[in-house]
Amino acid sequence: MGSTGAARTMPVQELAGALGTPDVPAPYVVRTHKDQQLSSAVVAPVPVIDHGRLLQKDDSADEAAKLRSAIESWGLFMVSNHGVDAAVIESMRAASREFFRQPLEEKQRYSNLICGEQFQSEGYGNDRVSSPDQTRDWTDRLYLKVEPEDERRIALWPEHPENFRDALHEFTKKCGKLKDELLRAMGKLLELDDDDYFVDQLGEKALTNARCSYYPECPRPELVFGLKPHSDGTVVTVLMVDDSVGGLQVLRDGVWWDVPVVPQTLLILIGDQIEIMSNGIFKSPVHRVITNAKKERLSVALDYSVDPEREIEPSPQLVNEKRPALYRKVKVKDYIATYYNHFFQGEMVIDTIKI
Repeated sequence: MGSTGAARTMPVQELAGALGTPDVPAPYVVRTHKDQQLSSAVVAPVPVIDHGRLLQKDDSADEAAKLRSAIESWGLFMVSNHGVDAAVIESMRAASREFFRQPLEEKQRYSNLICGEQFQSEGYGNDRVSSPDQTRDWTDRLYLKVEPEDERRIALWPEHPENFRDALHEFTKKCGKLKDELLRAMGKLLELDDDDYFVDQLGEKALTNARCSYYPECPRPELVFGLKPHSDGTVVTVLMVDDSVGGLQVLRDGVWWDVPVVPQTLLILIGDQIEIMSNGIFKSPVHRVITNAKKERLSVALDYSVDPEREIEPSPQLVNEKRPALYRKVKVKDYIATYYNHFFQGEMVIDTIKI
């Protein structure tokens, strides 16, 4: 698909380095100040779930109760004792940081613009610019499909740093096991007949995409989003946040809350697809990233999605007279396509399939 103005979009990292004044270009300035003030928020008391305890047969009740409370209150939670080795996380973090520190010419070998013009979702760069009025995010990213493995476009996987490909492969493998275990725990919380319900729904051609996001210093953080408010169109997102710089915020009851940085944890976000399949019992939270005037920020996310050719709908076990189906059946491929169109406009696509 073509992209109006995509070829003229300079990487934000280069833009930030070139700014000689304390201003930012107009396309990055948030226009809707009324309900999206970028002022500081209160720190959210987001629970940390001990994954090891959650898996124990005899000692999981307290942790399961904490998990349910976290999902129903916030739609996200942090997980410790998660089985993803610290060395694997640090290797992924270091490789991502090293990639963004390379010269622009090297990074553009993996550009998400074909011939400098036609946008593709995979690769290095910014979001597609679909209209002159689109508010742009203050971030550059490297976006790669990692599963199914036979659909990897290795030509877009950086060769430098040399360990990048191995680091991403290992990180994906370890987080995939964690994701399955958490989905089974969520099935148990809903007392579904089959704990594997959500895992089975993913299908054999389930999608996993990796998103390495770099947020440069921004001279006017009160005016600019690192990432505009949205909910994830996924099943779940496993997020390795920056180990020292915050910036992620979550919306609850009309108030923006800062998500704390807790060392050695991974952050799990519930996505729209789980909200649909759980018939709205589990909520996909609206969240955003704010910018920082003094510090750069880096994160790595793994987005897990049902096989695009499959359909999703509320689980029949969670639909009854007291709680009728809240969402209509939708093909995942269609949902994802619609999702991106709404995302660029700052709208929530899940609202379009509510009954």
